[in-house]
Amino acid sequence: KKEREHRNSCEFVRWHFRCLLCFLVPHPHIIGPESAPKVTAVASSGFWFHTSEPASSPSSSYLHGRLRILQQESNMSRAPEDPNNEKLQGYALLHNYGLAHLKSSALKCAVGLGIPSAIDRCGGGATISDLVKETGLMPAKLPYLHRLMRLLAVSGIFDESTPLSPVGESEAVYKLTPASRILVHDNSSTSSCDMSALLLLFTRPETTVSTFFNLEAWFRDPGSQTPFEMAHGMSPWSLTKADASYNDAMNIACVADSKFTMDIVLKEGGIIFQGIKSLIDVGGGHGIAAAAIARVFPHITCSVLDLEQVISKAPDRGQVQFLVGDMFEFIPAADAVLLKAVLNSWDDDSCVKILRRCKEAIPARDAGGKVIIINMVLGHGALDKAAKEAQVLLDMYMMRGRGFEREEHQWKNVIKDAGFKDYKIKPLLGPVSVIEYLFTR
Repeated sequence: KKEREHRNSCEFVRWHFRCLLCFLVPHPHIIGPESAPKVTAVASSGFWFHTSEPASSPSSSYLHGRLRILQQESNMSRAPEDPNNEKLQGYALLHNYGLAHLKSSALKCAVGLGIPSAIDRCGGGATISDLVKETGLMPAKLPYLHRLMRLLAVSGIFDESTPLSPVGESEAVYKLTPASRILVHDNSSTSSCDMSALLLLFTRPETTVSTFFNLEAWFRDPGSQTPFEMAHGMSPWSLTKADASYNDAMNIACVADSKFTMDIVLKEGGIIFQGIKSLIDVGGGHGIAAAAIARVFPHITCSVLDLEQVISKAPDRGQVQFLVGDMFEFIPAADAVLLKAVLNSWDDDSCVKILRRCKEAIPARDAGGKVIIINMVLGHGALDKAAKEAQVLLDMYMMRGRGFEREEHQWKNVIKDAGFKDYKIKPLLGPVSVIEYLFTR
């Protein structure tokens, strides 16, 4: 019975780690200590180790052998000191960076094929065969889809597991992770917010991606054009007028981002809207943020100010009023002005102009006047490696125009130059914070 149990364990290990060559060896206490041989095992890394030396008693031999195995395994896990090791690490890192565009291309492809939604429809887990059926792909594409999913699983977009099968090969099962769960773009129960539109904007080949194709040439160019202007001959805002598809992509992405952001802001930081009777969302797009605020605080009169090409396509949002205007020229009066993901698109001088218009629109601090900014503050928030990288990547993305992501001291300078005396910063969304400007006349 013992031997059968050991054999089953060995088969289990061999099934999950097929790179290992496994040997079944009796415990030291089963055979005499004087005749117990050393046990040699082979690992895929090429190291050899010896365990289970004879001991004076069966029990001590067993314990001694187990400890020796653990010790030898620990030693095997340490990378050998190799002068070429750093070179190899650098070599691997260069491949990761040089081919990193394949990650975003693969993710864009997966979203376009509807793979996150297909996994969701399959109950949260799907094989490659399931995905081929759900997405309507030709069976001939199955091995290529496997390679795509393998890349995205290694990158953390999906979770991959292979169930144990006693009768041969089993297909890998792919499940949603926190990243792919917010890419489910149908009315499913597991996704409260669909961020696929934002992902598709970030990976849009003809505008976003192509903007950075000639970054070196832009650095060397003595002119004052932005990378976007050099690539497309106009600013992003001008392109929204000239290219309807780009305008739609921008608006849909902003809607998705606003839904996601405001859901968290209102749950975690809703107190910031208390005491306000009127609010205007400057650059508020299709009114998602204003409508969300009005639902939670129905006593607040909410309005949206944006450009004509944006407002013209905004759907009815109940009591939310839409106003066509230029924030550089005039902002209608309100108790509070909301600027969500607006100021990072502009340089400091432009931000100061916008904030001065905000200051003209709101009452004094003791009357409840405030400016609420939802934007990134570099270095703030609970920042793991992924969040830090997201911050600097978004800053690099904003370099396409004249904007940038600011550190706290840079926000402070803008606040001071605009005439505000005080501010508060509350991290709420990992890399994104809520900044409250208070104005004392």
